[in-house]
Amino acid sequence: MDGIFNRTELLFGSDFMAKLKETSVIIFGIGGVGSWCAEGLVRSGIGKISIVDSDLVNVTNINRQLMATTSTVGRPKTEVLRERLLDINPEAQVTAIQDIYCEATADKYDLDSYDYVIDAIDSLKDKMTLLLNASRSKAKLFSSMGAACKIDPTKVKVAEFWKVRGCPLGAAIRKKMHQKGTLPAKKFYCVYDDEVLPNLGQQPELESSSGSTKKAVTNGTTAPITAIFGMTLSALVIQDLYGKSPKSC
Repeated sequence: MDGIFNRTELLFGSDFMAKLKETSVIIFGIGGVGSWCAEGLVRSGIGKISIVDSDLVNVTNINRQLMATTSTVGRPKTEVLRERLLDINPEAQVTAIQDIYCEATADKYDLDSYDYVIDAIDSLKDKMTLLLNASRSKAKLFSSMGAACKIDPTKVKVAEFWKVRGCPLGAAIRKKMHQKGTLPAKKFYCVYDDEVLPNLGQQPELESSSGSTKKAVTNGTTAPITAIFGMTLSALVIQDLYGKSPKSC
């Protein structure tokens, strides 16, 4: 196992590798974005990762989610991803939590105990709950805005939350926050993309892979874009640890 991070250590040095090993990150949502973020973090040497998601692998996840294959359909996403992350680095501490982060469960999570919180939640209401709570914690927060309906990788950007433009999800969250009069306690950076393509296919009538809810609208997605979103989130963590602030667009 000693050679896993040789190339990373060549870039950063041994002291920084030790720092990565002791860094703790919790990722909420391990779908098309969050699963790739987890992969980027564990391959970079982050030693403590918690992954939170309630869903089971669905056949419709295979086109974009890291752990989704024909052989993993029906299994908990967190369980399958944990196995993969430990196969990459057996010495990593990977905690799999099959749960939904929402107002009812938020108190179960001590966000202050983590160095970084990654938001890769799809639900607007639950996403807003996490963003508000995480912004009040000691952890550094990074968030993914909407990654669906996009095909151009050159349009993926990073900006502070209030400077995100052209993203319907970002606009909807800001509107809700203003309506409720509840704003984030601190600034945080987001990965987003202002490209919005129309869905040309027929809307499927599918329940979520956990079987608990049904989406009103399902948007088209592709693996290259969701993976870029996820890997960019993981890079923001490494960049922050390295002492360089993200460049806002």
